Amino acid sequence: MPEPRDRDGGFATILRIIVDQQISVHAGAAIWKRLSDRLGDVTAERVLAVRQPTLQKCGLSGSKIKYARNLAQAIKSGSLDLDALQDMSDEEVIKALTAIKGIGVWTAEIYLMFAMGRRDVMPAGDLALAVSAQRLLGLDERPKPAELREIAERWRPRRTAAAVMLWKYYRVAPLSD
Repeated sequence: MPEPRDRDGGFATILRIIVDQQISVHAGAAIWKRLSDRLGDVTAERVLAVRQPTLQKCGLSGSKIKYARNLAQAIKSGSLDLDALQDMSDEEVIKALTAIKGIGVWTAEIYLMFAMGRRDVMPAGDLALAVSAQRLLGLDERPKPAELREIAERWRPRRTAAAVMLWKYYRVAPLSD
């Protein structure tokens, strides 16, 4: 069985998901370690207080620094109330989070799954999920996000569990049969 991926909600968790976007798990972990070593508590206030070169030395790209600061500013200004997300539907959470430049649907879905404990989320834009679905289902081509969402309907209302299993399969199954 896959290890649980539960995380506490909040600024640091969303920022960690942003850090992990489009890079390997190992690279994301290394960047996060440098960031947390440098900042201590990774808070919106700390991210806004440090200079850009400090964040770059931690491994954040220029765009991820902008995204981190956009998120921090949204929290500081009150335009994003993380506590209020608990009372929202999945679609409302996605809308609230993606209103912040740098947070896309994938990031919002990962937050829903692992920080909010939502059980029926399929981040269909995830490459590893599409590759796993292609291999497991014997598809000729990797499914596009809309196709993967359609495939995942059969796993409703436990699409989060299906996604976790697909990620596990991606990590442990041989690349060729």
